[in-house]
Amino acid sequence: MGFNEKVLALTRKIPKSRVTTYKLIAKKLNTKAYRAVGNALNRNPHGFLSGGNVPCHRVVRSDGTVGGFAHGTPKKISMLKKEGVRIKNNKVDLRSVYLF
Repeated sequence: MGFNEKVLALTRKIPKSRVTTYKLIAKKLNTKAYRAVGNALNRNPHGFLSGGNVPCHRVVRSDGTVGGFAHGTPKKISMLKKEGVRIKNNKVDLRSVYLF
């Protein structure tokens, strides 16, 4: 399994109403390639909006900032809020972080 597939497999494990960080995914994969995690998610062909099973919208920056999203940050915020994730000033309440 390649790096991108490993990132997507971990991301599938994030439960609804929880988030994790690019850094935690990288750490779980024994690397510091946080940006590579983001790039893998950006190229995700299995995203929720396309009917897939990889909730890449549930991955945020380590400081709680929502971060980027292929469909735009406002859409990411909307999706997270619909799942019950608290967001204030474009930052996620880090008490909702999922630790692998």
